[in-house]
Parts: sequence; structure tokens; C-alpha cells
Amino acid sequence: MKKAFFMILLAVSARTAFAQVADSTMIIPRPASVQIEAGSFTINKQTKLVANTADAKKVADMFNYFLQKKYGFGLSVIPGGVNDAIILKVSSDPKLPKEGYMLKVASHSVTITGDKAGVFYGVQSLLQSINENGSRLSVHAVTINDNPNFAYRGLMLDVGRHFFEVSEIKKILDVMAYLKLNRFHWHLTDDQGWRLEIKKYPKLTAISAWRDSTIIGSYGDNKQFIYDGKRSGGFYTQEQAREVVKYAADRNITIIPEIEMPGHSTAVLAAYPEFGNDPAPYHVPGYWGVHKTIYSPGEPTFQFLQDVLTEVMAIFPSKYIHVGGDEVPKDEWKTSALAQSLIKQNNLKDENELQSWFINRIEKFLNKNGRSLIGWDEILEGGLSPNATVMSWRGEQGGIEAAKQSHNVVMTPGGTMYLDHAQAKDNKTEPLAIGGYLPLNVVYGYNPLPAALTTDQQKFIMGVQGNMWTEYVPTGAKLEYMIFPRAAAIAEVGWTTLANKNYENFTTKRLPLLLRDLEKFGINYRIPEADVVINDDIASGRKKITITAFVAGSKVYYTVDGHKADNNAGLYTEPILAPFSNNGKQLTLKYVIVTPGNRMSNEYSVDIK
Repeated sequence: MKKAFFMILLAVSARTAFAQVADSTMIIPRPASVQIEAGSFTINKQTKLVANTADAKKVADMFNYFLQKKYGFGLSVIPGGVNDAIILKVSSDPKLPKEGYMLKVASHSVTITGDKAGVFYGVQSLLQSINENGSRLSVHAVTINDNPNFAYRGLMLDVGRHFFEVSEIKKILDVMAYLKLNRFHWHLTDDQGWRLEIKKYPKLTAISAWRDSTIIGSYGDNKQFIYDGKRSGGFYTQEQAREVVKYAADRNITIIPEIEMPGHSTAVLAAYPEFGNDPAPYHVPGYWGVHKTIYSPGEPTFQFLQDVLTEVMAIFPSKYIHVGGDEVPKDEWKTSALAQSLIKQNNLKDENELQSWFINRIEKFLNKNGRSLIGWDEILEGGLSPNATVMSWRGEQGGIEAAKQSHNVVMTPGGTMYLDHAQAKDNKTEPLAIGGYLPLNVVYGYNPLPAALTTDQQKFIMGVQGNMWTEYVPTGAKLEYMIFPRAAAIAEVGWTTLANKNYENFTTKRLPLLLRDLEKFGINYRIPEADVVINDDIASGRKKITITAFVAGSKVYYTVDGHKADNNAGLYTEPILAPFSNNGKQLTLKYVIVTPGNRMSNEYSVDIK
């Protein structure tokens, strides 16, 4: 009997130990399968990286790149011959899905197996699993079998409204790779700026890439816009664009370029007005909103766009070329003799079908050159081009309609995937945003598979994408603030199955360590609100306040008397007992979080009811 009781106790203890160690596998996005083993592997400057193929060596270089960023050293790469090493095995194992990997950590070695992308992602999981104990780095023994839930896991960056240097783009790509995001949608053109060198049309960079001034404040703040009086703009040379494409490819990220048409074209028409419908002069605008200036549907326009796309395709090897197709007012086409003539000649019903005809011509050109067209969900209007892929941004309905028509879809609805939305309801605590409220938990809770689709129809959902529009994002610091940590939630939405997601585990166990890493990477992420729990304390008759910050190693400073909280306030070290209130007024907890790198959060407040 005693022996049986002992065995039960041992089993319970083992399960408890397993749970504790499993929680220490702090990987974002959460892996599909984790099996904890006994022991650990130590990583130091003498550890070797074994890579015996060209693809494995490329992944080894990336491992050293990220290890250097995190810990300040790299490892020697050798073709083999040692046991106490990290071994990268790039192979086409049919047992492993595309981009899948097996990571096996033992006390004497680490082995990562998969295709090139899979081994790269196994490396990211290994990097996130490293434990720091003083100067000692180790990884707990574990076997991880992992693969993505969706093939497309993307992030879009608009550089048309505000231009960002190549160095900033690379910072974003690094974190995307760390989070296993694999598509970078580069929004290169818009009404307010053209950002890519096109050698056949030099005025695109001489004129279209620059605006004389930009409005300050929000679009709706003033009846008349107030301008800053500063020239703004910039562009990427073709050499720079190729450099970014290679940089991304080394990190298993495909760049999808976007060249807007037929709308969002004012900047182009400022340089080449002959492609417009109105003979009046154009200029690159410094204000936001939907502009009525659109391309003429005439032959000179198509020749221009085909010339541009030919140079774009020579730079970007992506299967997909994005053509926009969104927010196209048809006012100019309604009064254009040419547009109306084309509608009659081609037996089109209206201007919506003329846009479909326009997009269809571009798709044929792309298909002829071995590429596929992708556009925003407005390309459904007037009829979807035969092979087009749809990005559903105006909710999910466009994606649902496209999937029902057996077209591929990327889900990117504005209510859950638009990172230009504010991260707090109180806009006094947040920098200027375009509007809307999108907190971390809403992003994390998104499911890209609509219940309105059958199981077979859901197979057309390629994945998910977060969108970073930059009307109100003029600096790299603000760009990073808006993207992170919400991009980490997008990564888990795209990679991890719905059944394996857990928001509490994400925020309390794994996100704190990721944010610590992002600080090491020099990322100006938004410091999220802490988890604040207020309970009755029976013994004292007061409220007990527990504060858990989501940044590892951070400090919390607080007040409960309604006054400002900063690093001069009380330091939180244990649960707080709220003061007695003699006048019946409600007390308010105010607090700030200070990271290990000495960055301070916004001031957050919670009513003590």
C-alpha cells in the first residue's frame, strides 16, 4: 500500500515538474508539440555549429547573426566531426510538413531537422529557448515537433505616406523572422508618394517621391488643414530594393511589392499627368483620405503600368505582385468620354465592371510573365479576375465571397489586423492614431477561418496579415511602437492552431521574455498594461491589488491617491492593500512600468471599486 502511494506521489510530482518545465519553453509562436526530457545543453563560445550543406551553412549564419544580437558572440561553423554541437540538418523529409521542423535538445547535442525554412524556424525556437543564468547559457532538454497552421503569415508596411530608411526596414524584418512571419507586403506607392526607382520613368523619383508639406494633427481636427511646411519624401533605388529582397530571403521572408492602381495614383499623375483623366495640373498632396484622381483606362496608361511592372518583376522574385485596387472613386470615369466608350465597346455594365476589366488586363500581363495578381477586396466589385488572390480588409465578407468562388484569400480585416489603430481607449495616453481601438487581446483572439465557410472552402484561406498604415507614423520609433508587441500576436494567429492558443499563457509566460529580447534588439515596442487583479482581503477588510507586468525584469511604480505615477512613486514589491477611504470617494491605482533598459511605459490607471 505504501509502495502504491509512493508511486502515485512520484507520478504527481513528475507531472508537476513537467508542467513547470513545459512553461519554460517560452516560444512565440507556440509550437505544435513539446515533449520535455531530462537534462540540459550548455551553449558557450566553444560550442560548434555543424552545417554540411550550403543551405545549412546559410541557416548557421543566421543563427550566429541572432546569437550575436542577443548575447554578443557567435559560434564556429564546421562540416561535422564533433558530438557536443548544434547540428543543422536540412533535408526533404516527407514526414515533416513544409516549413516544419523537429528540434531535439539533449545534454550532449542539439539537432534541428527540416527543410531550409523549417531548420531556420527551428533555430528561432532554439534562440528563444535559451535560459540565462548569469553568464551561463543553457537550453532544457526537449523534443519539439512543429509546423505552421497557415502558409501565409504576413506584415504590410506602407512607405507611401511616410518613407522609412532601409535600416528601419531591416529592423522590422529581423523581428518578423524571429516570430516566424514569412511575408513582407511592401506598400510602395500611394497618393502621397512613390517610393521605388523606375529607370524608364525618372520623374517618379524626381517629382512623385516628394511632397512640399504634410498636415499636422488628425485629418478631422481642423476645418482647414494646417501644414508643417517641411518637404517630405524619399525613395529606394533598385539596388537598395534588391538588397532588402536578399536580406528578407535570408530570413525566409518573401517580399510582395504593391504598385497601386487604378486609384491612389495622385503622386504619379503629378509627374506624368498624361496618364490621368483630367487635364488640370496635379501635385503630390500632403493630406490623407481617399483622392478622386485615378488613372485613365487608356492605352498609354497600360503601357506605363506594364513598363513599371516589368522593372518591378526584375527586382522582386515574389510569385505575387500586389496591384492595390482599393478605394477607387469612379467620378472621373463617369465624365470621361474614353471611359464611357470603353464601357460600351466591351459590353460592360458600369464603372465597377470597367475597373474589373482594367484589373483583368493587368492580371493577364502578370500571368504572361509567370506572376500572380493579388489585390484588396474591392477587386471583387464588377467581377473577380480569373486567377486573382484577394486580401480581405473591409471585414471578412470579401474573403468569404472569394473563397466561395474558389479564389485564394489572405485575411486582414481592419477591426482585428490594422496596426495603425490605437492601443488604448483613452487617446490622451497614446500617440496620435488614425482611429479605432485594437488592443493586444483582440489581435490575439482572431480566427482567420470564418464559420460561414465550409471545411473545403476554408482551404482557400492562405493565412493572415497585419497592416501598418503610416499616415500618422512619421518616425521609426513610432513605427515600432505601433507594430510591437501586436505583431507577436499576429504571428501566433498565423502559426499556432486555435486549440493550442492560450492568451494567458501568451501574456504571462512567453511575452515577457520576448519583450526583453526586443529591447536587446533595440526595438521601441509599446510596453503593455500590466495584469491588475483586485480582490477582497478578508482579514483587513480592504482591497488587495496584485500587479503583474508583462516585461521580464521590469519594475512597477504606483500611486493610489490619484496623483501622478512615475519612477518617483512607490516601488511595487508585493500585493498592495488599498488605503481606507474616509470620504467614500473612489480610489484610483496609477502605475508605470520601467523596463530593464530603463524605458518607461505610459501612465496606466485602474479604478479601485
